[in-house]
Amino acid sequence: MSGLLKGKEVHFDEEYLHVKLEDDRIISTPMSWYKPLQSASLKQLKNYKLICLNTGIEWEELDYHLSIESMLELNIGKVA
Repeated sequence: MSGLLKGKEVHFDEEYLHVKLEDDRIISTPMSWYKPLQSASLKQLKNYKLICLNTGIEWEELDYHLSIESMLELNIGKVA
């Protein structure tokens, strides 16, 4: 096992960005943490692709990139 957090699906609701990992765990973070995503349309949000061997997410139209590992780090930082 490489230790990298690799995504396989991205989902949204009104409050959260959810990333399903290859091992079926789900990381959820508030959309309010990502201003460019918060102001995007649903069509723009759905137009993502997994990049960097599935360790990142890109919204090309929004010129926005997100590391899946950073989502987990943000969660830990907010709780600590």
